[in-house]
Amino acid sequence: MSPYLSDSVETRYVRGPLGERFAYRRFGRAVDVPLVLLTRLRATMDHWDPDFLDRLATRREIVVFDNRGTGASTGTPPASIDGLVEGALSFTRSLGLDEVDLLGWAMGGTVAQGMALAEPFLVRRLVLAGSSPGGIPRLPAQAVKVRQTLSKPVNDEEDFLYLFFPQTDPARAVGRASLGRLQRRLRASRTVVGPEAVRAQLVAVGTFEGFWERQSELDLPVLLAHGVRDVVVHPYASYAMAQRLPDAKVIFYNDAGHGFLFQHPDDFAVEVDHFLS
Repeated sequence: MSPYLSDSVETRYVRGPLGERFAYRRFGRAVDVPLVLLTRLRATMDHWDPDFLDRLATRREIVVFDNRGTGASTGTPPASIDGLVEGALSFTRSLGLDEVDLLGWAMGGTVAQGMALAEPFLVRRLVLAGSSPGGIPRLPAQAVKVRQTLSKPVNDEEDFLYLFFPQTDPARAVGRASLGRLQRRLRASRTVVGPEAVRAQLVAVGTFEGFWERQSELDLPVLLAHGVRDVVVHPYASYAMAQRLPDAKVIFYNDAGHGFLFQHPDDFAVEVDHFLS
């Protein structure tokens, strides 16, 4: 039996406006405004570390879900950021949510920004973890190895450790432990991001021009967090966003990479709760 509450939460389904079925889980301490999580490239709701989810859920109600055509949700996978935004908005409307906080990791953070720009009265506060608006001038490019790893048909354990954690023995040990915690859900659900959805997401990211010029429109409190040793999204992205957002706080983890929220789950969960309170 898993020690994590999030591993035992029932998967539910809600019909979307196009006849699709969104898969989601909703749990935690009831509060007025739920926290909706939007995940990274090539991930499903089963790829959130349950240790991190449980720490969030002790403080507030959280909702994890699979976007249209991804994981356990049906429909056609969006091949644009705007399509991913529309899918996420369709899910929140279908669930009857009229005010939410959003936590977006990586690509999910870009989608979260799009949601806040499209429906500013829906989103109360925004948490962007290891993310970017796209289109940042002079943002350092990804290394060739990162691009090659992200575009593989299937990523293995070594790929995960390379992309999400610094290449030190302590960080890799934390990464392996995180991978181990994911296995109960993944073994039970056998959920993957299928080839069609992977191709669509890569096209979405590769063709997106960015929300950089619209940062001043995000007139709501924003928490930015980043691992200083992130090889997927350079930490300069969070620094740059902080220069343009009207109301932003930035947290950097100097010993962490793209998976900092799984490397420092308690500290980051506390920061999120404090920010949203």
